[in-house]
Amino acid sequence: MTHRMEPSKKLDAAGTLPANPPLKLHPDRGAGPAVLVPEQGGYKERFVKAVEDKYKCEKCRLVLCNPKQTECGHRFCETCMGSLLSSSSPKCTACREGISKDKVHLKNDCQFEELLCVRADCKEKVLRKDLRDHVDKACKYREATCGHCRSQVPMITLQKHEDTECPCVVVSCPHKCSVQTLLRSELSAHLSECVNAPSTCSFKRYGCVFQGTNQQIKAHEASSAVQHVNLLKEWSNSLEKKVSLLQNESVEKNKSIQSLHNQICSFEIEIERQKEMLRNNESKILHLQMWKRVIDSQAEKLKELDKEIRPFRQSWEEAGSMKSSVESLQSRVTELESVDKSAGQAARNTGLLESQLSRHDQMLSVHDIRLADMDLRFQVLETASYNGVLIWKIRDYKRRKQEAVMGKTLSLYSQPFYTGYFGYKMCARVYLNGDGMGKGTHLSLFFVIMRGEYDALLPWPFKQKVTLMLMDQGSSRRHLGDAFKPDPNSSSFKKPTGEMNIASGCPVFVAQTVLENGTYIKDDTIFIKVIVDTSDLPDP
Repeated sequence: MTHRMEPSKKLDAAGTLPANPPLKLHPDRGAGPAVLVPEQGGYKERFVKAVEDKYKCEKCRLVLCNPKQTECGHRFCETCMGSLLSSSSPKCTACREGISKDKVHLKNDCQFEELLCVRADCKEKVLRKDLRDHVDKACKYREATCGHCRSQVPMITLQKHEDTECPCVVVSCPHKCSVQTLLRSELSAHLSECVNAPSTCSFKRYGCVFQGTNQQIKAHEASSAVQHVNLLKEWSNSLEKKVSLLQNESVEKNKSIQSLHNQICSFEIEIERQKEMLRNNESKILHLQMWKRVIDSQAEKLKELDKEIRPFRQSWEEAGSMKSSVESLQSRVTELESVDKSAGQAARNTGLLESQLSRHDQMLSVHDIRLADMDLRFQVLETASYNGVLIWKIRDYKRRKQEAVMGKTLSLYSQPFYTGYFGYKMCARVYLNGDGMGKGTHLSLFFVIMRGEYDALLPWPFKQKVTLMLMDQGSSRRHLGDAFKPDPNSSSFKKPTGEMNIASGCPVFVAQTVLENGTYIKDDTIFIKVIVDTSDLPDP
């Protein structure tokens, strides 16, 4: 057990420690258990902080217990002082001066020490000598006997008890009825029966608004039976209406429940359809992975083809030099013909040279055709898309638009793109200065079905949803777009019989003022995006 002692406390004028030292708790305050007083000497407990010497006994050197102070000013425990005074010539152990028993000031005997009243609610302090008189006669919280109910109540609340709480006080009815006097304990029962007590009609819940005393209420209920029956009838009718409304609401709720049930069933069917689509997509992914391997092999073949083309390019260069040699030979032949037309040998040389020249021209033509074909194949392979999405980059917008305005090049075609490796072949067509109703004011954008190599395996007419879009190159990414479902009766979406069908799209796709004043043009370049929905497209 540890205790805290406040070392800053001073001795009072009488030479004793303060009246409430921290080592002793007031027996009436309930602040905690009382400290055990040692039988001999001071307190031996360990304290939280080091105890100053002035709080220690000069004899046992422990913390003072019931301290006593000698005439010389030194302090001792009560038991230590008793042992000193029991000797024939008691002396202070600190200064060796003699101790007079009559001059030892006993703390617990000082009649002028201020003490708190022993009652917990009373906060007054009185001198020790006046404490008993205060407790018995002056304390506001001393017990007093009620003159009516004889119960014990604190003196300070006695008047309030008699005025508002005491059950034995005689009171009168607040409604001024014939009963003049009754006990407060009987008042509550009397008020429920008092003929003058205000009350309301028992049919109030059914709509009766009559108010009066209990006596008037009885008379009213006796005389207004018909009125009360009518009120009950009206209340019953309102209940029937409410029941009817509730029944209608119940029917509506049942319909809603049935509708929700149908929706849940449709959702379950849709979930199954989505699962089936997921399985189909997984098979398509496997198919695409296979085609990726095919593309990789085609890329290798392209590399090999490029290696094969290099000798042809060198042959083309050699053909150029050969062409210049032939031209020099022709000039020499011309000179030989002018010098000696009769020389047979010269004629034979000229015929030989002309045959060589013709053979070289044929080789050059073959090389030109093969190179042009290879360049076209390279261009298509580099830009072709096989997922139904085209991103078309149009450079030199100002120059191309000016050519459209002047009538040199009215429209531009994009590179082809496909819905799959064996799918539809398509392209986009744009009129930078507009076409039809949009000419001169709008950019016109169209979608074109082209003849493909696998058209015989595809379903016709073309039915896939098409989205046309102008890409915003700014940070806001506010792309402009339009979408349409193909008309199955339009020739634009039937199986192509020529290189391409008639274009179909938006003549007034975007105003030129919107296009040229926004962030759709950057570095004199625009981007057009075409998206063909391939989600429900079956494999060929």
